[in-house]
Amino acid sequence: SMGGQSSGLYIGVLDIFGFEIFDHNSFEQLCINYTNEMLQQHFNNNTFKLEEKVYTEEGIDWDHIDFIDNQPMIELLTKKREGILPILDDELRVPNGSDKGFLSKLTKKHGGGNVPRRKAKEKEANDSIFGTVLKRPKHFTVQHYAGVVEYDSVGFLEKNRDTLNAD
Repeated sequence: SMGGQSSGLYIGVLDIFGFEIFDHNSFEQLCINYTNEMLQQHFNNNTFKLEEKVYTEEGIDWDHIDFIDNQPMIELLTKKREGILPILDDELRVPNGSDKGFLSKLTKKHGGGNVPRRKAKEKEANDSIFGTVLKRPKHFTVQHYAGVVEYDSVGFLEKNRDTLNAD
């Protein structure tokens, strides 16, 4: 304390995982949520997986902490030829590629149906974390770490067409 004044104690919490779930979600939200999935995976790896490995190697007695491993979500988004983003990139390369073609390929690859629910111990990314919304045919849903997000596929191709500057 300074000058005889006592300072209050506090705890600050920084929430770096800014998942966005709005009434209308498009390509931008998918990119933001993908980034946050990667941040969550980094946190899981460093906080749980690597620490457990060190404890085991050093023979420290510890209790396993259950946590949701979001590796299946990362694969649903990024896996070569199967992930949402690679399928979107592929649709840009085909003649007459369209948002409709993208959604069709996505649904064919990962299944359709109502909004899915992820099983706690699931190992593979499949239609339990992806689905198309029957009432809104141009929409699809993804079970993110933070919750189910419904995305409107209209405009996905055009928004993904932008290229980065060489700089």
